[in-house]
Amino acid sequence: MTWSSSPNPTILDRILAALPYILPITAGLPYGFQLIRQFPVFGFLLLPLSPLISLYATLEGAIPFFGLIVFFALILLVVRNENISRFIRFNTMQAILLSFILAVCGLILSLLDPSLFGALLSSTLANVLFLGMLLSVGYSLVQTFRGLYAEIPTISEAVHMQVR
Repeated sequence: MTWSSSPNPTILDRILAALPYILPITAGLPYGFQLIRQFPVFGFLLLPLSPLISLYATLEGAIPFFGLIVFFALILLVVRNENISRFIRFNTMQAILLSFILAVCGLILSLLDPSLFGALLSSTLANVLFLGMLLSVGYSLVQTFRGLYAEIPTISEAVHMQVR
């Protein structure tokens, strides 16, 4: 969706709007290791982003509470900053929300005992989380680089309510 009140996003706006999608990728990547081993094509899809993913993972391991710091920095410095274009703020908030949904689903998945529910169910749910992340982030990145708003049902509606 394009907003008539905002001009066409520049190339810099598109790149800056795409950067926060590293958050849901790094949040969903642990659920896809088994699938990537079985189908290496998924690994090749993430190959262009591997330098950013490894940098984020390195910083997350080196700095305590790095994920929380990034979350608050993005919310306070980007999403709530009216001086930044709505396009960047929308995509940043959508990436944060996708990352949050993955974290909650991962928490629920970790509560499921594989001995009770079976390893097949656990690995199936992990694969669904990974594929859902890959599809939603992939769609969002394509739309972002096209200069369009990525409309994901329910998620984008919540983002539109948060981004003024």
